[in-house]
Amino acid sequence: MPTVRKLFVLATVCVALAGCAQLGSDGGPERTAGGSAAEPALLVEVGRFSRRLSDGPLPPGWKPYIILPSKPRTEYTLVDTGHGVALEARAEASASGLYRDISIDLRKHPWVEWRWRVDDAVAGADKRLASREDSPARLVVTFHGDPQSLDVGTRAKMRLIKAISGRELPYATLMYVWSHSHAPGTVLPNPHTDRIQMIVAGGGEDSIGKWQSFRRNVIEDYRLAFGEEAWDVISVGVMSDADNTGDNAHAHYGDIWFMRAP
Repeated sequence: MPTVRKLFVLATVCVALAGCAQLGSDGGPERTAGGSAAEPALLVEVGRFSRRLSDGPLPPGWKPYIILPSKPRTEYTLVDTGHGVALEARAEASASGLYRDISIDLRKHPWVEWRWRVDDAVAGADKRLASREDSPARLVVTFHGDPQSLDVGTRAKMRLIKAISGRELPYATLMYVWSHSHAPGTVLPNPHTDRIQMIVAGGGEDSIGKWQSFRRNVIEDYRLAFGEEAWDVISVGVMSDADNTGDNAHAHYGDIWFMRAP
């Protein structure tokens, strides 16, 4: 039986890693192309960092999430990369992220697109171990769902997490991660909880210092990771962390959006 201290750490880590996702008043999707009930908009913008000013404020709705108050925070800044403005993340033995509450109907917009550039990987990171579970780049997507469909033990753990942290753990969280040791497409269970699953989007030594662009079918990835059908998305975030290894990480995030089926 886990101790109360371990459960408190689990609660804060799980809720924070999952983006502390609760639908907010600013969670309505931004649309860049005309749409209607019969034909949804082409895009749902999540983070259009390229439209912001270097060293300026983040796009509306983006806010920090904290792993633990005692942990150093990763620094996030809008910077001019020479090829447009992007979100820079610098982690120095730190862990925190940025997220945005946003409602996305995956039946209308099942594809997510984004890009990142990893400039400094995390030496010794191993996403299979809680003690070394760091990543220079993550795209974090959380989902609504029916907790009553989960087994009794998982529901009990989620209730305990809510009692300890004061916040509900999202029904499910899918993380697209950079990895130096696992092939793209690899599914890695989060060592803290099976309600968080990771999919390797890209990585490897050859990718360091280079922009990588991704397009993923979230419905298919969710089915692969959780073995069930996805409900709607309730938040999207990014996180670069190096707290478990005590190392450094450096990455840039480009624009993020969801799309209709191509």
